[in-house]
Amino acid sequence: METLKQIIKEANEKKIAIGHFNISNIEGLWGIFNAAKELDVPVIIGASEGERKFVGTKQIVVLVKSLREEFGYPIFCNADHCHSFESLKEAVDAGFDAVIFDGAQLPMEKNIEITKKCVEYAKSINPEIIIEGETGYIGGSSKMLDEIPEGVEMTSPEDAERFVKETGVDLFSPAVGNIHGMLKGVKNPDLDIQRIKDIREKAGVPLVLHGGSGISDEDFVSAIESGMSIVHINTEIRKAYRENLEKSLKENPEEIAPYKINKSVVEGIKETVEKRLRLFSRI
Repeated sequence: METLKQIIKEANEKKIAIGHFNISNIEGLWGIFNAAKELDVPVIIGASEGERKFVGTKQIVVLVKSLREEFGYPIFCNADHCHSFESLKEAVDAGFDAVIFDGAQLPMEKNIEITKKCVEYAKSINPEIIIEGETGYIGGSSKMLDEIPEGVEMTSPEDAERFVKETGVDLFSPAVGNIHGMLKGVKNPDLDIQRIKDIREKAGVPLVLHGGSGISDEDFVSAIESGMSIVHINTEIRKAYRENLEKSLKENPEEIAPYKINKSVVEGIKETVEKRLRLFSRI
């Protein structure tokens, strides 16, 4: 089986993207895995600090790797948005395939300093681990929004070049018009496609698009062709979970077995993920 590093390299060469989907429970994991397996495309399972705390940092690794081993399938786990060296260290020690240090709200010098420390530690434990860093700010929560998050700031190509050069990250996540969360009733802002092209050229490493929920299909296609090799989706998963859970409870008011109540939840997540994977992989 190919490594995650090899799969990212191929995606970059083919100008397609790997889907990255966050989980908070087993329903999400099965919905995402079933969609990827049906389409026969690799997939990355993400878990933020809050999600890792709820499910268990080590438990997420075990769950994802058990699917990889049982089915011989390219499914990988990523520790999403580690906000401290200690958080990232915990994820590295637990065996995650990839980790992200999120110093986007720090001054550039401090962001570079901690990211470099994270890279050095992670590579000393596992030379094959994928390390991602980011600059710019896109908001901090995957939820339904009334307005664009305060303090949103785009990444400059010059900052991207400096950051990658001085930290040694394998992947870079820029702010290019994307935001965490989905705006209520209206579409999310358009992406700055030219900025993506410029950052990809300056950074010299594959790019990661965070805050993918709510972005138009046209922008996704253009962003991927311009250098985005991984796309993060979370809010759409959470929305599908809630809508299908509410529907299931309404249709089955006397049911108390969680696995029966959540059957339609898994299917709803699967449908959401499948739609995105088809677009990202050009299937």
